[in-house]
Amino acid sequence: MPVRGANMFVAPHRDDLQRIVVLNPKGGCGKTSLSTNIAAYFALNGPMPALVDCDPQGASMRWLEKRPKNRAPIHGVPAYKQFVNVTRTWQLRVPDETRQLVVDTPAGLDGPQIHELVYDASNVIVPIMPSAIDIRYAARFIAELLLVAQLDRGQVDVGIVANRTRANTRSLAQLMRFLTSLKIPLIAMLRDSQNFVEAAGSGIGVCELPHHRARNDLDQLSAVFAWLERTRLRRKQERDSMQRPRQDSVVDQPTR
Repeated sequence: MPVRGANMFVAPHRDDLQRIVVLNPKGGCGKTSLSTNIAAYFALNGPMPALVDCDPQGASMRWLEKRPKNRAPIHGVPAYKQFVNVTRTWQLRVPDETRQLVVDTPAGLDGPQIHELVYDASNVIVPIMPSAIDIRYAARFIAELLLVAQLDRGQVDVGIVANRTRANTRSLAQLMRFLTSLKIPLIAMLRDSQNFVEAAGSGIGVCELPHHRARNDLDQLSAVFAWLERTRLRRKQERDSMQRPRQDSVVDQPTR
């Protein structure tokens, strides 16, 4: 069922803003966990990112409320809320210094809402759980994402993250068979780890846990971060090339 009363987020148009949308209309696939870990990574490396919560349950904003004051700051945008005497544009503003905007999306979205969320996105990440129900749902959703929402993969980098996986299981093998049938890259496989639970409860990312404890999970998350960094660098190069002044070519005139 479509989300009723959920306010979608239309990002401000800024060429220097990387818009990262974590999207899967099925609930319980790990969207908030992935969104908060991405936001924590960019906060750690600066400048301050923005974390946008479109889910009426507000899980990302609760995570942000728990974030210790001595940690790198993250700007929170509760896009699901309505404020009296505050314009929508003012409510959804992000700081000028922000270069990454991470959007945590709700479950139960319909086609128009999906289209609105992915419009002008830089990256769309689809987390998928290794279960038969999740795989069937993901197949329908990805078809809708590419056809109904008319996502232009030439303009938007789309990737899949296999979430809460366990090695050598039948469900993982089924997920891998499904993923090989797609022309969308599998960015990373995140294991079912208590580090994600501990980080979520403390308002931090796995990348902010002691390295000796989180090393295995960081190895997997690093693939997600590297994929996002490649998009950022490529888009920066594209902007720089467009802004570089063109030198008029000089054509030698024949002498008479």
